[in-house]
Amino acid sequence: MPTTSVTARTPEETAAAGEALGRTLGASDVVALTGELGAGKTCFVQGVARGLDVEGPATSPTFVLVNEYRGRLPVHHVDAYRTSSLTELVDLGFLELMGGDGVTLVEWADRCAPLLPVRAVRVHVEGLGDEPRTITITDPR
Repeated sequence: MPTTSVTARTPEETAAAGEALGRTLGASDVVALTGELGAGKTCFVQGVARGLDVEGPATSPTFVLVNEYRGRLPVHHVDAYRTSSLTELVDLGFLELMGGDGVTLVEWADRCAPLLPVRAVRVHVEGLGDEPRTITITDPR
């Protein structure tokens, strides 16, 4: 399982790392993001969305749990931060999203790890505040 690590010194570099990944994604791919609050997961997702040719900004779905965008594939952006149980995600159709014709991006993926496919691309973003971000991408595809 190949693992790469990127150091991003700015939000633009974080988004650029996401954009590079986004260009490689295809139907039914899942990207599972982890990292502390404020580490840059949403910034990375914005880059992934750009790499998938989504027009307009990708915004954090913290309160609605799922945002959908149109690009070269449908993009489902899930934020599991406020979910109270795995059942809540299942009831929202989470499993169907991951098996569909689009790409599913999951922030706070550690909160729903048992539901994620083994083929999920794992992205961990580390660093806070003005620190550079270390972005570790494990891609089993």
